[in-house]
Amino acid sequence: MKLNHYPYLLICLFSLIQSCSVSEKKSDEALIYVTSLDEKSLIEEREVLSKTIDSAQIDEVIRVTDSITYQTMDGFGYTLTGGSALHIHKMSDTARAELLNELFSTSELGVSYLRLSIGASDLDAAPFSYNDLPKGETDERLEYFSLAQDTVHLVPVLKEILSVNPDIKILGSPWSPPFWMKDNGDTRGGSLLPEYYNAYAAYFLKYIKAMQAYDITIDAVTIQNEPLHPGNNPSLLMKAPEQAKFIKNHLGPLFKKEGVETKIIIYDHNADRPDYPIEILNDPEAAQYIDGSAFHLYGGNINALQKVHDEHPDKNLYFTEQWVGAPGNFANELSWHTKNLIIGAPRNWSKTVLEWNLAADENQDPHTDRGGCDRCLGAVTITGDTVKREPAYYIVGQASKFVKPGSVRIASTMTDAIPNVAYKTPDGEIVVILQNTTENDKEIQVEINEANLLVKLDSGDIGTLVF
Repeated sequence: MKLNHYPYLLICLFSLIQSCSVSEKKSDEALIYVTSLDEKSLIEEREVLSKTIDSAQIDEVIRVTDSITYQTMDGFGYTLTGGSALHIHKMSDTARAELLNELFSTSELGVSYLRLSIGASDLDAAPFSYNDLPKGETDERLEYFSLAQDTVHLVPVLKEILSVNPDIKILGSPWSPPFWMKDNGDTRGGSLLPEYYNAYAAYFLKYIKAMQAYDITIDAVTIQNEPLHPGNNPSLLMKAPEQAKFIKNHLGPLFKKEGVETKIIIYDHNADRPDYPIEILNDPEAAQYIDGSAFHLYGGNINALQKVHDEHPDKNLYFTEQWVGAPGNFANELSWHTKNLIIGAPRNWSKTVLEWNLAADENQDPHTDRGGCDRCLGAVTITGDTVKREPAYYIVGQASKFVKPGSVRIASTMTDAIPNVAYKTPDGEIVVILQNTTENDKEIQVEINEANLLVKLDSGDIGTLVF
């Protein structure tokens, strides 16, 4: 080799060493995304470096162990109510496309799970089902079944959402069967008449197939929204023995016969009655058709989900609804929902965390009369093409943006001061959601495998650490 080649080789060698050095530095870097109670930081990106830490500086230590794994996450999101779809669909094409991309793109907020009402919820302008008839008439063969009302706003919006994120999972929940199937002949309250159990099972099947005709896959259904709350409009009282009988003798066998892969999820009500799903799951004839149980937290404690898991560890758990009341106290809502739902529900085995109501207008309309919610604040408030991001936008976004579907919850030590939950994503990243619930700023050491990360969270801060 000629001597004059050596300077070139030295330059190449130096460049290679420098490249390795930069690569090594990047492997030790982490990012944290912080939302503060005063709204000065909203999912704000900050850099965190792995380094030797002076233990005298540390207030709390969180140890993350990715060799200990728990449930696989399906996603985080909202209920796309009829009212939500109405407001979104009425936006201009450009504004609607921008909003849906912001919410559902995997590179943006990354919402990955949606709940729909099967028929109307109380956040539609009026109650309806897909088989409404004049008083006194019945249609056991469901010849007049029609998805027509959903095709006005809901289906078009869903198809746009699916064009942004084709992998989003969808859960359907009924607020009431058609009123002619009920013992009180009303959309509000009453119970499903036993003679219509077969017809109602066929109603679920027709719904799933009708949505599939629009290329919308219903991943799961719950049997009844809030089955112990017949005061809403629409609503239905359905006690545990009735739900078990409906599943084991009607819906389950029909789904099996028709080869329907849509999951059946029970309960869908508050954590103060874990005995309800446990009673149904204790019936092996019903349990064979059931994927899991769903919960809200308007009553009870989130730790009740652990009790259901302990009794039936082979069944899944889902958190499917929690509202934010208008006008919404950002600090209070962010703090409570993060601690109990974003952290608490997954730590108690839930595969989803869903907030109630994706969108409303500035008056929290529409809603039904005789029990419809007139104070349910959307995750976004839509006025024409103007969008205001409300507390639930950031509550969900603090998780959905980083914890992608298929992420596996992993072990992390819990402290009273810093509630947290940790995941390993399908891309191999470690994500830790941390909350400083104290009145003091905290220096937190997060140990992840061989790395020690120093994280600072001011009082009340929520931080999502990505490593």
